[in-house]
Amino acid sequence: MTSTSAAVRLDHVVFSYSDTMVRFDVAFAAGEITAIMGPSGAGKSTLLNLVAGFETPREGRVWIGDMDVTKALPADRPVSMVFQENNLFAHLDVEKNVGLGRSQALRLSAGDRQDVATALARVGLAGMEQRLPRELSGGERQRVALARVLVRDRPILLLDEPFASLGPALRENMLDLVAGLHAERGMTVLFVTHQPEDARKLAKNMVFVEAGTVAAAGKTADFFMDAGPEAFRHYIGGERR
Repeated sequence: MTSTSAAVRLDHVVFSYSDTMVRFDVAFAAGEITAIMGPSGAGKSTLLNLVAGFETPREGRVWIGDMDVTKALPADRPVSMVFQENNLFAHLDVEKNVGLGRSQALRLSAGDRQDVATALARVGLAGMEQRLPRELSGGERQRVALARVLVRDRPILLLDEPFASLGPALRENMLDLVAGLHAERGMTVLFVTHQPEDARKLAKNMVFVEAGTVAAAGKTADFFMDAGPEAFRHYIGGERR
């Protein structure tokens, strides 16, 4: 199972909900990890939802590679997404929750089942196939979600603060796992986080979202320099170094 990376571009996208409007004109490099940071309510999750297809722009286009996916359904986009809440089905065991990444009807071939077993072993959950989500820790549930990403084998991975509820040690472990999976698969990863240290550890690039638009974009290391983007410096305060 190998992924082929693809660039992501939001081309003059406008989206509105309630009294809020967001405008995004930004590109994400193929095969690289980009951190997305910004204040709560700035539009970070909305940006991911526009890429995933859970929201549709009022104006502009969404591109994945050379495909215009603006009107495509989420299931038809080459995208996997992991949320802060791991989106597992409580009544299905680990094996079936991962198997959903291959078949929504859970009609799995012998090869599919082997891929599920391989994915679970890769994320450190071999032997837990028959457990239910309630029998797992928070970190283990997020590992199940990542195993499902592996069997989906899509070139784009969207991470919407998936480790925010984990303690520091578990979060560090999960970041290492994501870095390892990225090195193996070469996926394009968009990673929403409020943790500066997570961005520095995981992401080559960064996008800073403020008030519904991209206020700054560039290399992660540049954001943390004294001459980094002013909007980001105000947001991060004394944590630049």
